[in-house]
Amino acid sequence: MASTYQPGISACPACDAAPMAEALAENGSAGAAGRLMLAVPGAHCGACISTIERTLEATPGVRSARVNLTLRRVTVDAAPSVTAESLIPVLAAAGYEAQELDATMLRPTETDRRSRELLMRLGVAGFAMMNVMLLSVAVWSGASDATRDMFHWISAAIALPVVAYAGQPFFVSAWTALKVRRLNMDVPISLAILLASGMSLAETMQGGEQAYFDAALSLTFFLLAGRWLDHRTRAAARSAAETLAALDVQRVTMADGRVVPQAELRPGDLVRVMPGARMPVDGIITEGASELDRSALTGESLPVGVEEGARVTAGETNLTGALTVRVTAAGKDSTLHRMADLVALAETARNRYTSLADRAARIYAPAVHLLAAAAFVFWFLSSGDARLALNIAVAVLIITCPCALGLAVPAVVTAASGRLYRHGLLIKNATALERLAEVDHVVFDKTGTLTLGRPVPDPLPDDPEALSVALALAEGSAHPLAQALAEAAQAAGVQAAALSDRVEVPGHGVQALWQGQEVRLGRAEWTGGDAARDGAGVQTTATWLQLPGRRLAFTFTDRLRPGAAEMVAELQARGLTVELLSGDSAGAVAAVAEQLGITDWQAGLLPEAKAARLAQLADEGRRVLMVGDGLNDTLALASAHASISPATALEAARVVSDVVLLGQSLAPIPDALRTARSATRRIVENFGLAATYNMIAVPLALAGLATPLAAALAMSSSSIMVSLNALRLR
Repeated sequence: MASTYQPGISACPACDAAPMAEALAENGSAGAAGRLMLAVPGAHCGACISTIERTLEATPGVRSARVNLTLRRVTVDAAPSVTAESLIPVLAAAGYEAQELDATMLRPTETDRRSRELLMRLGVAGFAMMNVMLLSVAVWSGASDATRDMFHWISAAIALPVVAYAGQPFFVSAWTALKVRRLNMDVPISLAILLASGMSLAETMQGGEQAYFDAALSLTFFLLAGRWLDHRTRAAARSAAETLAALDVQRVTMADGRVVPQAELRPGDLVRVMPGARMPVDGIITEGASELDRSALTGESLPVGVEEGARVTAGETNLTGALTVRVTAAGKDSTLHRMADLVALAETARNRYTSLADRAARIYAPAVHLLAAAAFVFWFLSSGDARLALNIAVAVLIITCPCALGLAVPAVVTAASGRLYRHGLLIKNATALERLAEVDHVVFDKTGTLTLGRPVPDPLPDDPEALSVALALAEGSAHPLAQALAEAAQAAGVQAAALSDRVEVPGHGVQALWQGQEVRLGRAEWTGGDAARDGAGVQTTATWLQLPGRRLAFTFTDRLRPGAAEMVAELQARGLTVELLSGDSAGAVAAVAEQLGITDWQAGLLPEAKAARLAQLADEGRRVLMVGDGLNDTLALASAHASISPATALEAARVVSDVVLLGQSLAPIPDALRTARSATRRIVENFGLAATYNMIAVPLALAGLATPLAAALAMSSSSIMVSLNALRLR
């Protein structure tokens, strides 16, 4: 649902800014004294970087500011007296919404380092493989005796160090599995590589005619290619639970003006929350009145007025007035942290989903070892030649090496991911396509998901005087309706009237003097207006203008996302059940449901209620796709069988989702389900191709009719065949 800030996906060159991990490495802990971290979701290009950094560095007390565009964050090195609350209005004046983050809760990921490492090993293996194959051509062409031995030794000098370096991902994984007395796919892979290398070295030392260094390198290269493709499909992003915790406010201003760590707060303490700041604790207001943006937690599309005695929750955003709050729960006892714990639990449950490749590996890995061992025993007993028996066992290991199986899933997922990316969908999870293919029930959030989450004024009245006064009152207000009205009036060319004594009354609106008389813009009950209603009698979103002797309502509509109606119709035509779950009011939810033809909907739901509904559907055997965008959707997104969030979603929602929708249109969602089902069929076909290859090649290897080199060539052919089948998705 509508979040308090809305990051997007940038496509500009400056997006290659250094990751936050590097910033932390260079600057030390971002939680150190004088170092602040702010989320700046509105940053989207190189100009944004320079504007934000220049604005902050011009602020007294700020020593330096560094923007990370990829993560949409800015790290500020400032004097201890400078707080995040003092910098947020500075950035707001420059046109950038900002919120404080706690960097100590964001552990840097190793995604980029791991990807570079695999790519480096792949490149080294490929380069060495080509060189050793060139040397092998000379041997195949008839080189003998000393010349052949020289080429073998040169091949060994190239291959052995490369195998030791490039094969480490398989060796480490295999050793880890063996230490706990289990088998995985990397055990037969490692055995095949090591035995091929060891047998080739033994042949070379004895002056033998056969050496298979090129086979060992080919195995390593193709398997690394599969591992790298698999890694590319995995979004090694931070846990959504960590991101939720990072949104919490870690330094709090006490009622007496002291700034203390949140960890020092105790129930009964009094804290001060200024306009624009996120609520740091659960508590009760003891002084002040304001309006709170609760959309991130509850999905309510409109701010809620609060005054003394009202309860507030960590994670809400204070909009218009300063508040003094008595703490009832802080830190790990707050609502925000309890939600983070639930999300972490839901993520763990979904991560237990086993991919097709993993399920196949449970059967495949033991079978490979048994075949190779049986071949060695049979040939040793029948021939008495341990060298021949070992050669045949190595050939069996190589020819049954799960290279094609290792490529079967990554090649398809990569092809499918490329196709979906071109249609505006970013796949983030390795098993996402398999789970999307199983979906039979789709649940949508409303605000910010089916709708754009931004109130837009209905056609402005033809009343220049009223519009001029309304614009003058709305300018500078933090209220979302006032901001939307001001933008629409300015776009219409309206000039603001001259006002005096302009005051924003927290929880009510804005008042001023115009031509010596009081004018107001705000809530109906404060301006003397009535609840605005549409032609069907449904209450609409409105703000009222009070002028001398008359009143005027400005109504607003949250527009549907492009493609929403077509998407719902297509999903329903394909037999999927579509449901709408929202934290917004019943009237607003009913209106959207009617527009889209959704008959199953619920309104006024808290995050736990959404997750409970998804759990109920799961108990009924339904495979649910959840589409949402807000903090209040994060638990449901993590609990669902599969999940999608828009690029404008709260960062925590994007992190926990399997797929990110890059554009505004919802039209690509049905295509994601179609592509996922097609990809699953291709994966099964690839398993079939690999099995057919093994049924033909394994008997030849067991009969001693395939040398390790021939086995490596056959293995390479099967890998290419699997990759070509995967490319059919494109």
